[in-house]
Amino acid sequence: MPEQKVVVITGASSGIGEATAGLLAQNGYRVFGGARDPKRAKSISGVRFGTLDVTDDASVASFVDWVLSEAGRIDILINNAGVSLAGPVEHTSIAEATRVFDVNVFGPLRMIRAVLPSMRSERSGLIINISSVLGFLPAPFMGIYASTKHALEGMSESLDHEIRDFNVRVILMEPTFTNTNLDVNAANTEAPLGVYASQAEATMKTILAQIKSAPAPILVAEKILVALKSPYKMRQPVGGQATLLSRLRRFMPAKAVDGSLRKTFGFGKAPSS
Repeated sequence: MPEQKVVVITGASSGIGEATAGLLAQNGYRVFGGARDPKRAKSISGVRFGTLDVTDDASVASFVDWVLSEAGRIDILINNAGVSLAGPVEHTSIAEATRVFDVNVFGPLRMIRAVLPSMRSERSGLIINISSVLGFLPAPFMGIYASTKHALEGMSESLDHEIRDFNVRVILMEPTFTNTNLDVNAANTEAPLGVYASQAEATMKTILAQIKSAPAPILVAEKILVALKSPYKMRQPVGGQATLLSRLRRFMPAKAVDGSLRKTFGFGKAPSS
């Protein structure tokens, strides 16, 4: 019988992380889930939880050391932990932006730095970074969140070239809106909306409606499971809408994409330049 693949999932106590942990455990993977407070995580058969704060170097090192002491290796890292932020870019403080980057970009970087020595030693490994369609598309009033996903995509593509010779690869999962607490309960910038109030409120209402009717996290989990069993492909849009958006971004004229996005987010016709 083949030895179980060892999987580490960050942000595994809710949303996409929780759904993925459960599905992979059901399918024979040995799953270690990271959570800031494991006591608050719902018990999942076949999943072991440990304390993990991806914004803390010592916490990341301790968690990875624990997994390696228990399992001897890490075959798959799924960087899922994330936070969101809504509000005008102009009204976003540096401190607010830094908090989002610390979780969404530097968190994966900390985890990657911690697991790569083991993966390179084994000359085998896979890193799956949970990105978003906002990793290749803009989103008004979600500019900092979109920026983190654009940064994650750039880092992932660069990293894949660096580690490929060690038989370690990187995959980008690109879901569209998913019905999770992360999206429904996104933090807002602290500064008043001011001149942006009318458009920001209309846009966020549109986005919230899309989130509430969006697919459940299990759709992303199922895509991850398929990716683990299929030939390698770096960019993996999740679901029909994400796949369509990915194709439109690549093949539609920029002006058409711009107009379509403004319509989707409830903006009026763009002024002539």
